[in-house]
Amino acid sequence: MTETAIRTTQVRVPNRDLQIAAYLAEPIAASNFPAIIVLQEIFGINAHIRDIVERFAKAGYVAIAPALYQRLAPGYESGYDSEEVKQGRIYKDQTRANELLSDIQSTVNYLHTLPSVKPGAIGCIGFCFGGHIAYLAATLPDIKATASFYGAGIPTFTPGGGEPTIAHTPDIQGTLYAFFGMDDASIPPAHIEQIEAALQQHQIPHKIFRYAGAEHGFFCDRRAAYSAAAAADAWTQVLALFSQL
Repeated sequence: MTETAIRTTQVRVPNRDLQIAAYLAEPIAASNFPAIIVLQEIFGINAHIRDIVERFAKAGYVAIAPALYQRLAPGYESGYDSEEVKQGRIYKDQTRANELLSDIQSTVNYLHTLPSVKPGAIGCIGFCFGGHIAYLAATLPDIKATASFYGAGIPTFTPGGGEPTIAHTPDIQGTLYAFFGMDDASIPPAHIEQIEAALQQHQIPHKIFRYAGAEHGFFCDRRAAYSAAAAADAWTQVLALFSQL
């Protein structure tokens, strides 16, 4: 497939008094493109997340990754060693669902101001912590398609407390694809079954992808858990999902 020439920019997304740092990539061609919001892992807007943003832009999308830790640690990004995992989890545990959704909605509003964005064509994708948050973001009216990668804890909690995220399944607005590695120590198979049952019960258009032998973080080629075969298939499925925008 021919890649589209792109440009990348560090931008600020306004949300009342908060200015959310975000990484934006756009095709250079003058046209209206669907837009994808990319939600980070616990490691911030690091090289892996920026690469995903750029991959979407090369595939013909406007893509943006807002910093989900902007309120806690502006500019935070890290690698994957044990201390960095520990720090990322500390920040994750301080987030609140209402603030995250407010920041994502502000990102949606920002996308609406870009002439390169096709009106009404916004999707969302998230990985790890961002995979959990993507399931919540799928409840926003503007999000027409969502890809959630190995979001742990969806049936058991929501950031900041309250009903677990799975309780919001009836509010999902569009199609949702969820991706799991079957050797993921942080997501029991029973949780995947609960998610699938909830999506079926509430008649949410969806697909669940289970990858045998794949671990948590299988999509990230900078982590030891990377699975080239699972990641390649998942990317194909994601492009099929967002081609509907």
